[in-house]
Amino acid sequence: MLDISIQIGIENGLDWPRWKRLVQEIEQAGYAGLYLSDHFAWHGVAGNALELIVALTYLADHTERVRFGSLVSPFTFREPVMLLRQAIALDDLSDGRMILGFGAGNREDEHVMFGYEFGTVSSRMARLAEGLEVTTRLLRAEQPTSFTGRYYRLENAELPPRHHHGPPILVGGQGPQRTLPLVARYADIWNGQRITPDEYRQRSTLLDKMLIEVGRQPGDVKRTMSLWIFCGRNEAELEQRASWLRGVSPDWADLSLDALFDHMRSIVPIFVGPPEAVVERLRAYEAAGVTEVMVQWYGYDDLDGLAHFAEQVMPHFADA
Repeated sequence: MLDISIQIGIENGLDWPRWKRLVQEIEQAGYAGLYLSDHFAWHGVAGNALELIVALTYLADHTERVRFGSLVSPFTFREPVMLLRQAIALDDLSDGRMILGFGAGNREDEHVMFGYEFGTVSSRMARLAEGLEVTTRLLRAEQPTSFTGRYYRLENAELPPRHHHGPPILVGGQGPQRTLPLVARYADIWNGQRITPDEYRQRSTLLDKMLIEVGRQPGDVKRTMSLWIFCGRNEAELEQRASWLRGVSPDWADLSLDALFDHMRSIVPIFVGPPEAVVERLRAYEAAGVTEVMVQWYGYDDLDGLAHFAEQVMPHFADA
């Protein structure tokens, strides 16, 4: 069984009316999860962008089934102790449905805009490692814990009692030298991005070996994947799925549909096709070991698209 979830980009004009509609639609349509990115602005352009924790609090209180979380939060502007406290509160509020996702951070422009230090790849990965150490110590330790690092410090620290075990820790990325060792050491969930099914299988096999090396089992880490998918039965439906892209840049507004998708492909890998082709593509990731796919969705007003995807694609992966 492959779970199908939705990942919403929080920073490209997401406002409260849109978010409330999306939360209702995704819960009712039967999607397994609803995840939010964690950003301030759309590539340096300020606009409507809900705050992650506030938005997830609304979701937790207005849904009963769908799991949810951050995909992903960077420690470059999120302090680990406060973020963990908030995540635990959301986990309790939702009866154990919160997932806390972390990454190294990837947008320098929003850091510069608000005065946060972006640093180098090495410094961001070092901060991610320390943040994960602090987070997992506090989450999993049965006694007060202490830690002294370059970025963070704990001294006989412990969090208040909680009703649930605490949110699972997700780590996003697939770098074999830096990210996957952190997944092996700290994560409950691995989220891959921008890799093919064959590449995913190779990285997953490598992760299995790393898990065994640190004394864990391959089954200790759930395998997930974020994908850009534009699903439509004909050109009119594909145009609707891609309509939000025309607002990304004035240069994109009048492009043909094929040219529009080509420009998108120059930024990030995408898959475009009818439902049967999307099912085939998802089957390939399922065969590579993926147990949950997060479909990235920036069409905030395209509720028909969400409904069609749920009706035409998800039944192929329902538990028999």
